[in-house]
Amino acid sequence: MKILVACEFSGVVRDAMRRRGHEAVSCDLLPTDSPGPHIEGDVLPHLGDGWDMMICHPPCTHLAVSGARWWAEKQQEQAEALDFVRALLDAPIPKIALENPVSCISTRIRPATQYIQPWQFGHGEVKKTGLWLKNLPPLVPTDVVDGREARVHREPPSPDRWKKRSVTFLGIAEAMADQWA
Repeated sequence: MKILVACEFSGVVRDAMRRRGHEAVSCDLLPTDSPGPHIEGDVLPHLGDGWDMMICHPPCTHLAVSGARWWAEKQQEQAEALDFVRALLDAPIPKIALENPVSCISTRIRPATQYIQPWQFGHGEVKKTGLWLKNLPPLVPTDVVDGREARVHREPPSPDRWKKRSVTFLGIAEAMADQWA
């Protein structure tokens, strides 16, 4: 299967798909952190390149409810972010999964198909994440574990805090690869 992993610099989801024999390519404005097939640049021109599936992780900066107190000050940025999400969801790709934390996508575009937590996939942490799915089944938990640490939320201030917080948990990536590809 030909899979586009949009807005992913880490290569975590891309590499999980490739380990299962798929032609997976990541795409992000940033270079990849992990060697592998990667398009550095805007994903929008590549949406019509004949993909069978896309898993996308659009930036949550202007969408996540955790930043709702700043929404009034950044209405233009939020409108642009929502337009980007719509473009991804409307892409001419048969199977689409869009991932984002709890956000205004659910009220401004459509409700998430499901919400998942890292602790359902082998990581003793919390980070409620929505999945907006097209022609894909909801993810089934693979390894429910104890522990409910909010490590991602408590990540200390640093220049790359946003980057550390945005990497997909490996257990979730593995479940996507096993259940969707």
